[in-house]
Amino acid sequence: MALDELKSAIPDYAKDLRLNLGSVIGNSDLPQQQLWGTVLACAIASRSPKVLRELEPEAKANLKPEAYQAAKSAAAIMAMNNVFYRTRHLLSDPEYGTLRAGLRMNVIGNPGVEKVDFELWSLAVSAINGCGQCLDSHEQVLRKAGVERETIQEAVKIAAVIQAVGVTIDSEAVMAGA
Repeated sequence: MALDELKSAIPDYAKDLRLNLGSVIGNSDLPQQQLWGTVLACAIASRSPKVLRELEPEAKANLKPEAYQAAKSAAAIMAMNNVFYRTRHLLSDPEYGTLRAGLRMNVIGNPGVEKVDFELWSLAVSAINGCGQCLDSHEQVLRKAGVERETIQEAVKIAAVIQAVGVTIDSEAVMAGA
């Protein structure tokens, strides 16, 4: 199992990450599509080749083709949106917030899966990418759709653990000269 391979690559000083990785994926209360879409989108957003190599095949096996594509789309569109909206928010000139974005984001309106699933994946990626404006926006959509805070937090926990695992494993590879 790829998850076991990934866990075995986590050094002992990061044992908590190993335990958390097994827990957030293996003991998640999220439905399979939400879980594995979140895992895939976060693995992509982590930018860690090892994390993506290990988690992508299992995500693909647990997702219908349209959900697999939608999770990849969530990671892709949020890679753009998180930079754009975080920058507009951080600029001290509020006039940027009044300007038309002019960027295509059609996939958000028609992701090919349940809107709630796509929003959850987008929120998780936004957590990794640190865009507060996007986090607020996706959280509000999810809450209006009746999604519980616990579900949202579950996705954020997955994002946090996958990101931390990627940073740790990639750092170890660099320090080992790989």
